[in-house]
Amino acid sequence: MILRKSATPRPGNPEAPGPWIEDDAHRAWLAADARKQFDFFRKALRPEGGFHSLGWNGKPRRDPLQELHATTRMIHSFALAELSSLGGAEMVDHGMQYLAQGHRDGDGWAWGVEGTAPSDRRRMGYGHAFVLLAASSAHLLGHPDAAPLINDVTQVLWNHFWEDEPGLIGPDFGPDWQPLDGYRGMNANMHAAEALMAAYESTGWEIYLERAGSILDFFLGTMAPAWSWRIPEHYDSHWTVDAGYEGDPMFRPAGTTPGHSLEFARLLLQHWDLSGRPANDVPEVAHSLTEQALTDGWAEEGGLLYTVDFDGTPLLRERYWWPVCEGIGALASLIKLDPRAEYELWYRRLWTFAAEHFIDHKRGGWFPGLDAKGKPTETQFKGKPDIYHAIQATLYPLTPGLSRHITSLPSLVDEKG
Repeated sequence: MILRKSATPRPGNPEAPGPWIEDDAHRAWLAADARKQFDFFRKALRPEGGFHSLGWNGKPRRDPLQELHATTRMIHSFALAELSSLGGAEMVDHGMQYLAQGHRDGDGWAWGVEGTAPSDRRRMGYGHAFVLLAASSAHLLGHPDAAPLINDVTQVLWNHFWEDEPGLIGPDFGPDWQPLDGYRGMNANMHAAEALMAAYESTGWEIYLERAGSILDFFLGTMAPAWSWRIPEHYDSHWTVDAGYEGDPMFRPAGTTPGHSLEFARLLLQHWDLSGRPANDVPEVAHSLTEQALTDGWAEEGGLLYTVDFDGTPLLRERYWWPVCEGIGALASLIKLDPRAEYELWYRRLWTFAAEHFIDHKRGGWFPGLDAKGKPTETQFKGKPDIYHAIQATLYPLTPGLSRHITSLPSLVDEKG
């Protein structure tokens, strides 16, 4: 693994005898990075509505389009800031207003907005899942618009996106609620499971936990073991795997995505914990998903490859920040449950690589990708795309349990980095 020689602050003491997540120095380092991330992304507030996309220097990029997942992720992330006593209520309120005044389009939410007018009126399951996540997080703050928003988006999800027979999120739609095509996808379902569990923790309504479990059962109970613990991403209208699918390289890349396996492993453990930890093989499944993803994804020069084929052959060799973030989250979950030496080794390896390559220690935030020499670059992702993945990777190890960190965040005000 090639690491840049610099004065980069170490994420933890390599000689620490126990898990880093229990080490005071590592925890202080995490708290300091969280504060820097929040400080950086506060600059994204757009006075006329919504949020700017930020460049590496924290200045707004010249991009008028605001996509639904970006708006909602900012709401969720700054709910985490508020709940960790760092202050985020103003950002949450600003985002909630933009959801209502910009993205709201009839009985759904438009994917893209320029100014205050929808410019891309597609109704995407992926985006509507994030509306539920944002509403659920805001509800924990007592935001007055959160409970009505949870009710509204839940009805839209049930009435349009949810398919009862497979128990999964189905197609995307145009503004007239006509399906765009026969495509069915794993990514929208994975984030729907995340949002449904957030809604369960926010409201206590069992249907959210049940439907999250249905999604997890299909992808992780049926598909993953049948495909050597690599999760197929793409399906036809009958939920048959489309192994040769060639789609959008950002949201629908060909092959399988190790970062998604890691994300799903954490979500599976979260659901198992929320369900009362029944006696089943969930921890072993999470282990298998994580092990295969790290085996397939870890590049010789460090970092995680974006996609691999169904036999583990690399497809897209780009190394982005978010798979490393999701690997950290999965490993932190596994360490909390069973602190094996192999989990700790990978946890330290991922944090060390992130500290050396992805984190902008001077200005805050994380760089989105690396070139062949391990230097920050912009290819698929421009600027510093969003705070969502990195802040969760930083905060989740600080919480005591496996369930969603938003319900048990420590105060970070007095932590010293």
